[in-house]
Amino acid sequence: MATKEPSFIERTRRAQLIDVTIAAVAEHGYSNVSLARIADNAGITKAAVLYHFRTKDAVVEAAYRCVLDALVQDVAAAVGEVPKQEGPQAYVRAMVGHLRAHPRHTRMLIEALGNSTAGHTPEQRWRPLADIIDASVRVRGVQGVDSRTLAIITGGAIDAIVTECLHDPDYDSAAAAESLAAMLDAALS
Repeated sequence: MATKEPSFIERTRRAQLIDVTIAAVAEHGYSNVSLARIADNAGITKAAVLYHFRTKDAVVEAAYRCVLDALVQDVAAAVGEVPKQEGPQAYVRAMVGHLRAHPRHTRMLIEALGNSTAGHTPEQRWRPLADIIDASVRVRGVQGVDSRTLAIITGGAIDAIVTECLHDPDYDSAAAAESLAAMLDAALS
């Protein structure tokens, strides 16, 4: 039996609930967000939320996926626009830039990863950058680069830059991203 395609109104309501959930989790944290809070913030009943999402975890997971997809699309576009040897630097700039521009997304990612059953492995976190580093290394003709370790270190530095920006909105995360990109470029030379 074929599943019915959601109507425009259903897709719009789901998108609204995802946006409301992102904002609520970013502001209050995962543990302080309930279906009732999501419903109140959306101006609908809890039963209406449950029509679209079976549980709080389901709506939070959908919000997390939405935020993650937006981040991945932005980073992939930035990396795709530059020559392969500049991919790692574009990755750093795009990651920091996206997360700086979308602080609610940053908080949603942090909360969802800490409270979700998404089941991400560490490799799922470092592998995309390691692959970009490997492509850069091949084009540059460099030998002896441990892309896994470099990706892990760079990921940790990105996390630290973004965390600092969340705690101090005046922190110049764009300049920090440029410094990190320059260090990464030097490591690949």
